[in-house]
Amino acid sequence: MSTDESSTKVRGGILLAKALAEKQIEMVYTLSGGFINTVLEGLMEYEVPVVNLPHEQVAGNMADAWARLNRKPVVCLVGPEGFANAVPAMAEAYFQRSPVIFITSASTLKRDGRGGFKEMDHNRISEPITKYTISVSAGERIAEAVDKAYDMAVNGNPGPVHISIPVDLLYSSYEPETQEGERAFKLSRREVHRPSPSPDDMHQLEGIMRDAKNPVIVAGNGVWWSGAEAQLESLAAQLGIPVYNAPYHQKVLDIGSEVSLGIVDIHLNPPSETALAEADVILVIGCPLDNLLNFGNPPLFPEDATLVCVNGSTEELADNHVADVRILGDPGAVLTALGEMATAEQLQVGSEWIETNRQRRRDWAEGMNKMLEEDGDGPLHPLKISCEIMKSLNEDDYLVIDGGDTHFWAEIALNMAAAEGKRLRGVLHPGPLSILGVGVPFSVAAKMESPESRVVLISGDGAFLAGGLSIEAAFANEVPITVVVDNNRGFGSIKQQQMRLFKNGQSFKTDFRDIPFDKMVVGLGGYGETVEDIEDLSFAMERAFASGLPACINVKSKSVISPLIEGLTDRRVRASIE
Repeated sequence: MSTDESSTKVRGGILLAKALAEKQIEMVYTLSGGFINTVLEGLMEYEVPVVNLPHEQVAGNMADAWARLNRKPVVCLVGPEGFANAVPAMAEAYFQRSPVIFITSASTLKRDGRGGFKEMDHNRISEPITKYTISVSAGERIAEAVDKAYDMAVNGNPGPVHISIPVDLLYSSYEPETQEGERAFKLSRREVHRPSPSPDDMHQLEGIMRDAKNPVIVAGNGVWWSGAEAQLESLAAQLGIPVYNAPYHQKVLDIGSEVSLGIVDIHLNPPSETALAEADVILVIGCPLDNLLNFGNPPLFPEDATLVCVNGSTEELADNHVADVRILGDPGAVLTALGEMATAEQLQVGSEWIETNRQRRRDWAEGMNKMLEEDGDGPLHPLKISCEIMKSLNEDDYLVIDGGDTHFWAEIALNMAAAEGKRLRGVLHPGPLSILGVGVPFSVAAKMESPESRVVLISGDGAFLAGGLSIEAAFANEVPITVVVDNNRGFGSIKQQQMRLFKNGQSFKTDFRDIPFDKMVVGLGGYGETVEDIEDLSFAMERAFASGLPACINVKSKSVISPLIEGLTDRRVRASIE
């Protein structure tokens, strides 16, 4: 541990590492740099696990994935020049509520505002895409900043926070137990505050559910971060209520759960539109009524249905002002209380309503399979690729999705497989911003957390160009992931929009050359091959798994407009971008 020659003082970076160790931070993702060397020294001394990555966005994306998988806070540590690279990862974490603690070293406090070395206003940039951001003004306040940022990250709606620490504070020396203020405080973890619903609210909700004939539950990230999926599944099974996942939110239930009927999306899961149209009660738990849910408006949410919103923070509840009933309470606490009431009152909708919706999804999936059977020869349909991948996965595997139209077709394939009872260990995908390039970091993080599971990434070629080189992290950490590239040689979703939007019916600046992604991965030391026939894909995947290496299967596909992009394009042609 670094000390002054004449005392036992330690550098500010050591104080930061000590604070993180006392908070029981289990993982730090970083790109090693000169501005954070004192912190790295401290992390080594306090034996906090560190993963070094080749790019700050990769570090941030891997931290995000770790937080989603473990539902715990994690740290992404970067230097001042790397802050800008970490911004997209901050935004991705923000919209998925991942409690990532971003810690950035900054230009010296001494020269603040005078154009210091690598000076940038970190707080102004990070403020809109974090729950909380602070710049530390004194070394004695480093522990205080960590303590508050941690609490902000995990309480209410969880989410990313940001601490900016000037480099001169990280390199300056302080007494090892220094804290500013007269009363010392402990940095040990505290329990997360989970608000309990009021008895009056629960009594009202119980009355609504008692009278419901065709209720529907829409679940979002709040249920996931509350760790309440077991309560949700139990309640839905007990009452006979179909559960739909908010689009782009973390998959709350196993896709093969008997009560889970896919995402709420009229294009990617049309049966969800019918279920909501016929619902008399819609219980939205743990998500905002934003653009993903048509702001709670018709036609997605019918006027005559009773709309109930349950949220764990006053901020999100306030945004859901169009709801007929709003309940402040941790989703887990509300679901538990409602389940107890339902048992006591012997509430049950019956099996007919949920079975009707299951059958609708099975019929829709059958129709999609028939469409694929009628697809002609030539480059492969992207849905065929995703469906074939689903056949190769088992209940211990992770599926990661990245891309534009590739993401949308994969969601359809996921829902089709779920209709047949397919189960997976987990699914990771981009959030509402649809940021390309997150797939490889997400996959590496998942494989590092679950070495016994196979991790398969289905990625568009554009998405792989955005973040594919980060597969070096898989080699560096010796974790074999399998990447299947849906290679249609361009930005397919943009191309399809242009062809419908432009008067000449052509596309412009959306094509790539035919890139041999598999050979790139082989050149790095991995396994790869190209596939052109659908019958060869499952065998190629088995060879990739057997290789024990990071692998890439380059699949030649054709650009096919997804139902979501088709609907979006029609709306844009008719009116504004909204």
